[in-house]
Amino acid sequence: MEQLDGGVVNFASQIDPATIEQAKQTASLPFVYPHVALMPDAHVGKGAAVGTVIPTLGAVIPAAVGVDIGCGMVAARTRFTAADIAGKDTARLRSSLESAIPLSAGNYNKSLRRYPFTAPRIERLEKLAAETDVDLSHSPKWKAQLGTLGGGNHFIELCLDRDDAVWMFLHAGSRGVGNRIATRHIKVAQQWCRSRHITLPNADLAYLEEGTPEFDAYLRELRWAQQYALANREEMMDRFRQAFAHWMHTDADGVEVERINTHHNYTARERHADTDVWLTRKGAVDAHRGVMGLIPGSMGTRSYIVRGKGNPASFCSAPHGAGRRFSRNEARRRFTAADLAARMKGIEYRHGEAWVDEIPDAYKPIDTVMADSQDLVEVITELRQVVNVKGT
Repeated sequence: MEQLDGGVVNFASQIDPATIEQAKQTASLPFVYPHVALMPDAHVGKGAAVGTVIPTLGAVIPAAVGVDIGCGMVAARTRFTAADIAGKDTARLRSSLESAIPLSAGNYNKSLRRYPFTAPRIERLEKLAAETDVDLSHSPKWKAQLGTLGGGNHFIELCLDRDDAVWMFLHAGSRGVGNRIATRHIKVAQQWCRSRHITLPNADLAYLEEGTPEFDAYLRELRWAQQYALANREEMMDRFRQAFAHWMHTDADGVEVERINTHHNYTARERHADTDVWLTRKGAVDAHRGVMGLIPGSMGTRSYIVRGKGNPASFCSAPHGAGRRFSRNEARRRFTAADLAARMKGIEYRHGEAWVDEIPDAYKPIDTVMADSQDLVEVITELRQVVNVKGT
């Protein structure tokens, strides 16, 4: 950990000047208290850097929460071991997962009647929207998006831990409906600041002030989108469990031993530095003492099941993954599908040029990120991939 000028505490040993400058811009806002924290995986983002933890008094920055509200991870440990899946056709499981869970941006469910657990989730979300006056008219397909992966760095994986226990693991958020909610309120915040002649270091640091109708509307819809993201991951994990159980020729109800579901793009009311603040974790996980968390590596590298240490300097937060070293365009310039195949040797995955920008070399080494996190979390176990499924 190092204390930088401009109200920034940095936990990253590998970080570029542009990321630090973004953090200083965020910290310069008058309602940020007492500082911002950069996580070990921090890198340049839209407005605020990805991997920034931002405590605020009486205001929230919609673009700092981001457009994938509630994005996060879910992991489920099964009762099976490496010996149980040895010699089984992993390509068949991958194909089954690709059938059960629509992949890539814009791909939705053709039917919501395939699984019995889908309708109750939709009904709960509909009721929550009605009770909290959340307007979803901008997203008529939000129901069809539930249980879909999306693209980018979202993934589904079958993994083994240090004791050779089998885990189901996936990464996704609030899909198109969360993006629409976020985009609308980012524009509202920018207009709100313009109308009050507020000077900002960056237009994407536009904020909404507590006590205003705009703030209240954002918080209502933000909280709904966070619940949607949690439900989306639960839905996909339940579908994963069905596919896995079919692959194992067993009953789906007896597959899981434990499940962990965590956000890493969200805002919550928390107490830090003896003060109640709005805490925005933009690419960071809750690491209060004893809280279980999930820190994924990149495809082809290890991921981690962790327990928080409650470090006050990080606002009880930890990194959300490896963090990019190269942009997607730069990764495509540097690497080929053959390079990706070499890095994914021994792992069943979707091969081709479409996934080159997700090659592990485009990310920070996860070992470095975890070494930088030793004061933030305790590692419970690490996961290594057997099957990896990504959108595009």
